[in-house]
Amino acid sequence: MKPTLIDAIAHDDADAIAHLKEQFEIPTGKIYLDGNSLGPVSISAKKAALNVVEQQWGNDIISSWNKHSWIDLPINTGEKIAKLIGAAPGQVICCDSISINLFKILHCALQLNPNRRIILSQDDNFPTDLYVAEGLQQILGVQQCELVSAADTDIENQLTNQVAVLLLTHVNFRNGKTHDIEKITQAAHAQGIIVVWDLAHSVGVLPLSLDEWNVDFAVGCGYKYLNGGPGAPAFIYAADRHQNSFQQPLQGWMGHMAPFDFSKDYCASQGMMQFLSGTPPVISMSVLNASLDVFDHVSIAEIRHKAIALMSFFQELKKASPELNELQLISPEKSNERGSQLAYSHPDAYEICQNLIDNNVIADFRMPDVLRLGFSPLFLSFQDIHTAITELSSIMTSESYCAAQFAAKKKVT
Repeated sequence: MKPTLIDAIAHDDADAIAHLKEQFEIPTGKIYLDGNSLGPVSISAKKAALNVVEQQWGNDIISSWNKHSWIDLPINTGEKIAKLIGAAPGQVICCDSISINLFKILHCALQLNPNRRIILSQDDNFPTDLYVAEGLQQILGVQQCELVSAADTDIENQLTNQVAVLLLTHVNFRNGKTHDIEKITQAAHAQGIIVVWDLAHSVGVLPLSLDEWNVDFAVGCGYKYLNGGPGAPAFIYAADRHQNSFQQPLQGWMGHMAPFDFSKDYCASQGMMQFLSGTPPVISMSVLNASLDVFDHVSIAEIRHKAIALMSFFQELKKASPELNELQLISPEKSNERGSQLAYSHPDAYEICQNLIDNNVIADFRMPDVLRLGFSPLFLSFQDIHTAITELSSIMTSESYCAAQFAAKKKVT
């Protein structure tokens, strides 16, 4: 029997974290299934943006570097993120973007394995991760750095004593398939390999225990499940045991041991401060810092529990809707093998996605034929899921997505 709206309401009534939706400003009438690309604005983030512009920058001006601790934002924000990824203090800093941070980290990781040169990654890793590794290869030359990629099912077979660094993304951005971080890290370490994890689609929705799993390095962004706003700063995790064994390549004044001495010669800071380069983006980092406060009121275990329930409810509704059979699930069937998303293939996935958006159900499209739906438990309800399926069913039944307007390609998909 197909679940009804009454069933959705019952699920919402039993939801222990349903009240957290009140902390977000979701546009009236919209169902937002794209928090895995850009999280919505929270009330605390909006207030922080206004405060940092009107009061801190507007009134206190440059004194805010000390008065409002702008100078400490990278560390303070990093420590909030550390709690979400299972990291003890002193191992996470907020700065730059994933791409820039990956460049730093890969360079550092190669220094820890000076007699090896191969960076091993996955064929369908998120493109920026591969691009950065390719760029590093071009700078250093293949005698010092060579990117090699393999199918996800063959990664463990490629872990040999010839590999210097393993670079993987925990959750595949297209299909949501997850890697077992602990298992793969242990297997890589057995071959003397340094491991770098990209947590862009993990942090904020999946339980992570980087210290316990003996992870070497990790990066992640602030604008997806952390809801830090478009272009929000990213973060770096570097295990304490490695922090005095390398020198990051993007030397800038904020990474100097004494930046306001304005010394001619570079002397790197100790610990995570060494990863800083230029002046931190105070406005965007203040917004991210404030957005993280919502996690003070919920555990990652609760978030994960609800995410699985939301996806299961969606799948249950879909399977009871024959008109949706054309949408083929490419995400793993088992919830413990995927992140907080469901992805479906269809020849007209782009058009279907655009039609959904036109009907106020916000999803996204990924090449070549993937309709991707993100399940962010902090602000989604079971009634939202029921509405989304209703709209999707209507679109597929009527074939309204075939209208020419939905085929027009946009710059951002």
